[in-house]
Amino acid sequence: MTGADSGIDPVSLVAGAANALPAGVGFKGAVDLLVLLTVLSLAPAILMLCTCFTRVVVVLGLLRQAVGAQAMPPTQVIVGLSLLLTMAAMAPTFTRAWDAGVKPYMDGTTTNPEEAWGAARQPLRDFMFAQIDACGNWQTVYMLLEHRGVDVSDTSKLTRADVDMATLVPAFVLSELKTAFLIGFRIFLPFVVVDLVVAGILVSLGMFMVPPSMVSMPLKLLLFVLADGWTLVAGSILAGVAAVT
Repeated sequence: MTGADSGIDPVSLVAGAANALPAGVGFKGAVDLLVLLTVLSLAPAILMLCTCFTRVVVVLGLLRQAVGAQAMPPTQVIVGLSLLLTMAAMAPTFTRAWDAGVKPYMDGTTTNPEEAWGAARQPLRDFMFAQIDACGNWQTVYMLLEHRGVDVSDTSKLTRADVDMATLVPAFVLSELKTAFLIGFRIFLPFVVVDLVVAGILVSLGMFMVPPSMVSMPLKLLLFVLADGWTLVAGSILAGVAAVT
């Protein structure tokens, strides 16, 4: 490396590259573009956190563990099915958000982006509030508000307008995790009974060297198929979400 190379200023290089951008946006424009691309890359993940995707994927993951098939169905199948069930459950909410904010902005009826964003996010806020209210998880909202310095000594004075998205989204995710774990507990119970029965039979027969899971897993799969378990689980998830939308 030569002496001239060692004196290169990285900031000057970035600024020089920014000057080559269209319309001469300069260094500030390059930073704004970087921030925009970062937000766009995180937008799908943030949007999924505002839906019932968390509940669905956790429930299906717990179901796989309850059956005892650690790798079947594959994670890709579980995530894909969770996305499809989320789209089916969230279709009414997405339609309202489109009609309220996105469509008027694209048609030119609304020219203010902030106004369009406020109208589009309101159905999502209503959905998240409805799910929190149905599950009785308002304590999570109050905990996050208190952490942010909001007085929650008298919760009767608080309104939904006092809860911003930075508080509502994590509170909703925590509420969905709690609900998903409760559903998973109910799913686990019949499979635990099968495991206990199989283990008791093997012990009574003196078959101590036979792993109980080797015998119980086929029985659990048969029980799940005979009960049409996939339809029951998916239907209960969709019904639980649709009941409060």
